[in-house]
Amino acid sequence: MTIYYTDGSASPNPGPGGYAVISERKPVALGYAGNTTNIRMEGLAIIAALKDAGGAECTIFTDSEFWINVITKWSLAWERNNWVKKGGEIKNLDIVKEVCPLYRSSRATLTWVRGHQGDEGNELADHWANEARKNRMTLPE
Repeated sequence: MTIYYTDGSASPNPGPGGYAVISERKPVALGYAGNTTNIRMEGLAIIAALKDAGGAECTIFTDSEFWINVITKWSLAWERNNWVKKGGEIKNLDIVKEVCPLYRSSRATLTWVRGHQGDEGNELADHWANEARKNRMTLPE
């Protein structure tokens, strides 16, 4: 089973952003966007991990409780209500609509890890997300 760590970065927020997917202590996916938010980059990192897994069983560690909740809880009601939620628009709906079916058709487990607390995989994902942002890196190219 493959283990992934994902992270996203934007600085300033919003501003230039990057994301990283780490497996076996190495980046397997990196991405860059010119004007974005850290939330968008976190979501794109999870999408990249799901795509890399290709349907195989995997665990994706993320420090984004937001995306875990969107994917596993909130989106279910939003979809039933034709992608509408109480209180207004669903932000980042393009990413929500891409990540949710990928996750639901996968054999992935999303697991929350506290960010910036010394977890090696999370620290590597954070480092590479920042490198992708600073150096406009993408992988695979």
